[in-house]
Amino acid sequence: MDYKKRIRDLRLENNLTQESVARNVLNISQTMYARYERGANEMPIRHLISLSKYYKVSTDYILALTNDR
Repeated sequence: MDYKKRIRDLRLENNLTQESVARNVLNISQTMYARYERGANEMPIRHLISLSKYYKVSTDYILALTNDR
């Protein structure tokens, strides 16, 4: 597993759209966020931290270094 699947799973678990996460959490376009989920672009550290805080999980969890949230 990698962060692409984790950020997608977290988004879906919270019943969020790519658009809402992109605009309201990361302040980016939906297209760019979709590229993160597909792996077409690597996610910047600042976005990793923002998602970690938003979902209340560790960055290690998002990076799939641990299964402990």
